[in-house]
Amino acid sequence: MLKRAELQAKRTRSATRRAKRRVKRESRHAAHINHRISKEIVAVAQRTGRGIALEELSGIRDRVRPSRDRRATLSSWPFHQLEEHLRYKARRAGVPVIAVDARYTSQMCPRCGHTARHNRPTRDAFSCRRCGLAGPADHVAGVTVRNRARSAWVLGNGPVPQRA
Repeated sequence: MLKRAELQAKRTRSATRRAKRRVKRESRHAAHINHRISKEIVAVAQRTGRGIALEELSGIRDRVRPSRDRRATLSSWPFHQLEEHLRYKARRAGVPVIAVDARYTSQMCPRCGHTARHNRPTRDAFSCRRCGLAGPADHVAGVTVRNRARSAWVLGNGPVPQRA
C-alpha cells in the first residue's frame, strides 16, 4: 500500500503504469485468498452437515472505525467478493447460506440477550453486564450470529439442520 502511494505521488507515466500493474497484482492476490478462504469454509460446512451464516455487511466501511495501522488493509479488502465466492461455492456443494442482520452482534449477549455498549469493555473482550458471560469478542459475536441464523432458518424453512 505504501509503495502504491509513493508511485501515485510521483505522477510520471512510468509510475502510473507501475501503479496500475501493482493494483492488478493486489486484486489478483485478494481474489486468490478469497477463493481459498471460501473453499475451506464450504468444505467444513459440507463435511459437518451445517450451513453458513453471514452478517449482512453492506455499509460496513461507514460504520466501523479500524485502527490507523489496519485502515488501509480493511478498506481495500473485497469483502463482497468473499461473500459472492462463498455463496456460489455453497450453492454448488448444496450448503445453505443465510445472511443475518449485523446490528449489535458484538454488543449482544448470546446467553441472556442483554445488549449494551458496555458489554464490550475493550475491542477484543466481551463481558455481559447482566449475566457475566465473558470471552473473546469475536467468538461471542459469532455465537450471536449463529443464534440469529438458527432463528431465521426455523422461521423460513422449518427445523434447524443438525450435525451429520
